[in-house]
Amino acid sequence: MTSPERSKTGASGSIRMPGKLLLDTSIVVGLMRGDAQAQRQVATATEVFLSSVVLGELYYGAERSNRRDLVIAQVEAFASAATVLPCDADTARVYARIKDRLRTKGRPLPENDIWVAAAALQHDIPLAARDAHFLEIDGLNLQAVAS
Repeated sequence: MTSPERSKTGASGSIRMPGKLLLDTSIVVGLMRGDAQAQRQVATATEVFLSSVVLGELYYGAERSNRRDLVIAQVEAFASAATVLPCDADTARVYARIKDRLRTKGRPLPENDIWVAAAALQHDIPLAARDAHFLEIDGLNLQAVAS
């Protein structure tokens, strides 16, 4: 029997329970743009995390924006409300394992996405993302958000 706290099954096949959630860049951008699906996904989280790689991608997007100062302020406000996970030696080891498995499978992924997945696996936190290629990463608890 399903408890009331449970919601739909995530892309990884696990039952989505309220709790920790690591956000990919696409989800944060969606939140900043008022995307309802991203908002619903994140609303179930009791604690939100960002990889330092995602934060870097957000700042890069802000640098390229016509509204640079406004977007930087949005990024900083969002980052202050989340826990930012740094890349460290343990993250690097997980990254190497993921990248090697993807190479063996012949399924390369964007480098930054491998780093984001490594942080999720390292800290055992579900990843909210829109990119289906994250499904290639064994053991990743992906909480897919529709575009």
